[in-house]
Amino acid sequence: MVVGSLITISMLKSFRDLEVYQNLYQAGLAVIREVIPALPAMERYDLSDQLRRAAKAAPRLVAEGYAKKHQKFGFQKYLDDAMGECNECIVCLEQARDLYKVSDLTCKDLVMIYDKSVRQLYRLSVAWTQFKLRSRQP
Repeated sequence: MVVGSLITISMLKSFRDLEVYQNLYQAGLAVIREVIPALPAMERYDLSDQLRRAAKAAPRLVAEGYAKKHQKFGFQKYLDDAMGECNECIVCLEQARDLYKVSDLTCKDLVMIYDKSVRQLYRLSVAWTQFKLRSRQP
């Protein structure tokens, strides 16, 4: 069962081996370095805060969930929550672009990364469920 393009689930040594974690971590850095500073001061406690928290939360949820991979539904719950944070980032980035004319190219690229990450997280959740079911059979 393949996760990402090169790693099978049984070969994972750390959450850092997951392509989706790597993408989310890098996207979060770009959001914090490039998008948030471009937002107006009046958004400091609303859109900026929401986007900052969601961008930081997504890779953290993958890492935390990976630590609970031995639990029946532990990892899946965190993957679901990470998908929600990715979707929240997409909406916030689109609002930043449309309301405040934050770089269309930057926002578009980040939206594509978060959208891809949602699909990767979903596929990982399905693959993990199948792996866990298979590993329990005698």
